Amino acid sequence: MALFVPLVTCGRSTAETGTNANRDFVASYLDPLIAFVSANPWLAYLTLFLAALLEAVPVVGSVIPGSTIILALSALVPGGELKLQWVLLAAVAGAVVGDGSAYWVGHRAQREILSTWPLTNYPRVVAQSEDFFNRWGTWAVFFARFVPPIRAFVPITAGSLGMPPARFYAVNIFAILLWAPAHVLPGVAAVSVLEDYGVFHHTGGGAKHFWMPIIIGGAIIVALSVWTIRRRHGGSAIEPAAKQSRG
Repeated sequence: MALFVPLVTCGRSTAETGTNANRDFVASYLDPLIAFVSANPWLAYLTLFLAALLEAVPVVGSVIPGSTIILALSALVPGGELKLQWVLLAAVAGAVVGDGSAYWVGHRAQREILSTWPLTNYPRVVAQSEDFFNRWGTWAVFFARFVPPIRAFVPITAGSLGMPPARFYAVNIFAILLWAPAHVLPGVAAVSVLEDYGVFHHTGGGAKHFWMPIIIGGAIIVALSVWTIRRRHGGSAIEPAAKQSRG
């Protein structure tokens, strides 16, 4: 009987160790990354800046998951690895520089830019951007900030179609000041609430360990679903002209 108790205790200890190891699986992969970001936050802010900037670059912005990156990294704000004000500033600055640069290129080149490479490979989206701009006018710049993939084409289209700079920047910056919090604050709020209620504490990790993979995984699933649907209905809205001609 004396031997039975230690054996049972040992068995329970082994089982608990295995369970804890399984529970720590997600955290063990993300903790080194989170520690690196905590030690080098400027790299995270630079990543946020570039993600917001590249979303405004024609063609590139259609495939760069800038919004996903911003939403995922916002999970590091409640734990103190990143500061909310700097996350917002990086997102705003990147979007302003990206949209502003795209607009200025279009403004300088006028309509000729819409018929040059690489835009000539994406005539459908260029046409959609023109229609969107002609339909909504000034408000197209505002709405486009929230509508991918047109977001990457409307600024350069607005410039090429002669929208005055003062009007563009006034509307664009106002839209960005709403767009950035709309992408950052949901992640901050969600992780804070999940942490307060201890939703993931039993797993051995925190809410941020699960929020980031969920957001990235969800974005991948949505992207694959959209791609599959577009393939079944005759192609993507950003399908290159070469593929359209072969079809």
